[in-house]
Amino acid sequence: MGGLVLGPLLRHVDETSGCIWVETADTATVTLRARRDAGGEPIEPGDREEHVVQVRTFAVHGHHYALVCVEGLVPGSKYPYTVEVDGEQVWPPADSPYPPSLIATLDPDKPLRLAYGSCRTSVTHDEAGNKAHGVDALHAYALRMAGVTDPAHDDDPDPGSDARWPDLVLFLGDQVYADETTDEMRAFIESRRDIEQPPWAELKDYEEYAHLYKLAWSDPANRWLLSTVPTAMIFDDHDIRDDWNTSLTWKQSMETTSWWHGRVVAGLASYWVHQHLGNMTPAQRAQDEIWREIAAYDGPDEFDASDLLDRFADRADQHPESYRWSFARDFGDQARLVVIDSRAARVLEPQHRSMLDPDEMRWLDEQLTGDVDHLLIGSSLPFLLAPGLHHMEAWSEALADGGWGRRGSKLGEKIRQAGDLEHWAAFQDGFQKVAAMVLEVASGRRGTAPGTVTFLGGDVHHSYVSEAFPSDGSRTTSRIIQAVCSPIRNPMPRRLRFLVAVMAYGVAGPVGHVVARSAKVPDSPLKWNLLKGPWFDNNLATLEVHGRGLRLWWATGKVDGKEHERPRLHRVADLTV
Repeated sequence: MGGLVLGPLLRHVDETSGCIWVETADTATVTLRARRDAGGEPIEPGDREEHVVQVRTFAVHGHHYALVCVEGLVPGSKYPYTVEVDGEQVWPPADSPYPPSLIATLDPDKPLRLAYGSCRTSVTHDEAGNKAHGVDALHAYALRMAGVTDPAHDDDPDPGSDARWPDLVLFLGDQVYADETTDEMRAFIESRRDIEQPPWAELKDYEEYAHLYKLAWSDPANRWLLSTVPTAMIFDDHDIRDDWNTSLTWKQSMETTSWWHGRVVAGLASYWVHQHLGNMTPAQRAQDEIWREIAAYDGPDEFDASDLLDRFADRADQHPESYRWSFARDFGDQARLVVIDSRAARVLEPQHRSMLDPDEMRWLDEQLTGDVDHLLIGSSLPFLLAPGLHHMEAWSEALADGGWGRRGSKLGEKIRQAGDLEHWAAFQDGFQKVAAMVLEVASGRRGTAPGTVTFLGGDVHHSYVSEAFPSDGSRTTSRIIQAVCSPIRNPMPRRLRFLVAVMAYGVAGPVGHVVARSAKVPDSPLKWNLLKGPWFDNNLATLEVHGRGLRLWWATGKVDGKEHERPRLHRVADLTV
């Protein structure tokens, strides 16, 4: 594709603007040409038929990027586009089997449709890849949207209409795996250094992160999908390392190694470039400290942001309150989407632990309001686990903080790290505060109560839906829902699925409640029940607004015969709220 290395990725899109992210092979001028498809209707006076935007690339550790944003678009319209690098068209490819990539601006009169999921490994779509990692649900979704596969088993009652494409795909963490590398990634690492030395086959620096993102986003079908459907993203632990910021003990242990500082700096710097930059609205980018310096540069050469981003990433790790990764999006009166950083913003000091630091908690408090049909809260970690597992995690925190004395504290830390007990329940201070906020929204004390307050989550490698209620028996106007979709492609081993189902939804229930009380864990302001699940398929979930109600469904990829690279999209589960 000439000078195009990665992308284009369609990122933030609203009613009148859209942004395209690319990586180029060298310093370059990138040109976006977007031409309105009026469907045969005449162009209204004052509307531009074609928009042309040019920007220069910026550099980070020898890689070259551009974010090209076009404004002044017509709401509810489609704009097929091309990308040029130094005057040569590089997208779409001349031999592309897929439809033209386009920017579809939001239509305020169209019901919001949002797809979401988490946890996706990047391996081939052949028999070997599918056997080891299962069928990539995103790949099956892409083929269906492109019209490559037959809609006979599709979940959508209107499968042939591109008007039914999602308005946004929300990736809820583990977009890349920095610590569990594939054979292809390991081969790249071995070509650079000795993997018998720390950090072994895990990622070490920015160059390796850049290659990992290339593997994740460059297979043709998914690349086309990402060029056409807007995306928003938030990290989880594997974007940096398993159990990232589980506890102060965990963090101190990592900081004693020779490689952790380089890893976290490279991870956060590359995350800002590849994921976070495209999350921001135009107004948010204008206030962002890194983007301001990049955008303000007017020198003769390409701006090199390497040192700037490394210093920033180091500070963001050591002083997480200095930068906000969380973000919010409004979709008219239909929905507000609030996406929470549940990893970097943690307070880890014993007795003061919280999922969110005070500034982040204040920000979230401001975002959780009513006066919309639906309040959607995205968190890579489910806010509501199975109730018994929730109690077990709360107990592990209380135990580690001295609930059973000093000896119990050491045992609690071991259990916490060995069992990955570091979800919202294991940060009780933050859980209690957010639960109280949600109850106020659902009761109409923060504006008109929405139809639902819906938590969207991932991480746990199984999917389920729960509904929560006030523990005191009172009633709320809004229904409070937890809807989890995990994984997109990284299935839980079959031998563990039955064990997880029994432990999380069976044994952990009565045991967890008893041990939590023994460690004086405060009572939860919420109680909740399982509505649907669990299921363990690789899948991608879709949510669609229907007035004050929601329709949700989960779809997976199925291979017919030997057509491993052409999986069909099959519905796994659906629910109307």
